[in-house]
Amino acid sequence: MIDLQDVTKVYTTGSVEFTALKQINLHINKGEFAAVVGPSGSGKSTLMNLIGCLDVPTSGTYYLDGKAVNTFSSNQLADVRNKQIGFVFQAFNLLPYATAYENVEVPLLFAKIPGKKRHERINELLSRVRLADKANNKPTELSGGEMQRVAIARALANNPDIILADEPTGNLDSKSGQEIIKLFHEMWQAGKTVIIITHDLSLAKQAPRLIQLRDGKIEHNGAYSEATK
Repeated sequence: MIDLQDVTKVYTTGSVEFTALKQINLHINKGEFAAVVGPSGSGKSTLMNLIGCLDVPTSGTYYLDGKAVNTFSSNQLADVRNKQIGFVFQAFNLLPYATAYENVEVPLLFAKIPGKKRHERINELLSRVRLADKANNKPTELSGGEMQRVAIARALANNPDIILADEPTGNLDSKSGQEIIKLFHEMWQAGKTVIIITHDLSLAKQAPRLIQLRDGKIEHNGAYSEATK
């Protein structure tokens, strides 16, 4: 499903260049659960942006479902982000003045899903993340764990194949974090491809596959127990 071939990403600021990723080769199959870890500056966020079609490589090729993302227009990339990839962020990124129901509705509106189907889908998703009774609550009326569950429901709205999560438990207490981890396992068991970018090793241990970055290169790609400590 996800295939990066000799991918390099260079950022340029004025006359200064910084190579964030260096000839990365990475293949992630449909239905895998992987955690991406590494110290600050290792390239984790850049890798997430490329996999999530928020950015494109400077060189090399990224194939998503066999199609070269490098060749996509900005509209095509936006369409991929809306329909094929569900994003979950550390800061939740919920609309502050919208209810849980309305936040989950946003990607469905962009996808032009009819009203009745939207209503059914939103209720189904809020029930799935155990928040059916919070549909009319705004983010300020929810706990951190509940806000992240709303964000997960929103990420699942258009039934994407890939769930891409950036530090999804970073702003949560340990109990709420465990609830979120449980939801990721449920998504994986339901057939989603789940990729988590994290500093949290207790979260990384939950994934069968660990991708460890350092200085823009893959240092380890395999089981957590075999990773460089």
